[in-house]
Amino acid sequence: MIFAVDFDGTCVEHDYPDVGKDVPGAEDMLKRLTTSGHRLILWTMRSGKELIDAENWFKERGIPLFGVNANPEQKRWTQSPKAYAQIYIDDAAFGAPLIYSSEASRPYLDWRRVKQALVHVCAK
Repeated sequence: MIFAVDFDGTCVEHDYPDVGKDVPGAEDMLKRLTTSGHRLILWTMRSGKELIDAENWFKERGIPLFGVNANPEQKRWTQSPKAYAQIYIDDAAFGAPLIYSSEASRPYLDWRRVKQALVHVCAK
């Protein structure tokens, strides 16, 4: 499957334009998805240097990206700018499980609950 994954508030805590602290469980789950054969698209509003910083976050952790803000395969069948994926993981998504912490400026994704929801996908 292809997963489109937001960055701020999903992989790291909100601290834009800087890269925030790692969200607990994000690195582990993203590695688990890729080692199970799934592909990740970094799906973010970041651009320029800030986008490079986000891409480097993945590189530094050994998490391969299939695409950045685009699905490289979809140009064969559509010119739509929306990156096609089967699953979108984003702290701003309706119903996304969030953690509210007094230590963080904004809520961030609860990867423990995301992992529970995706257990059947990653059971490879």
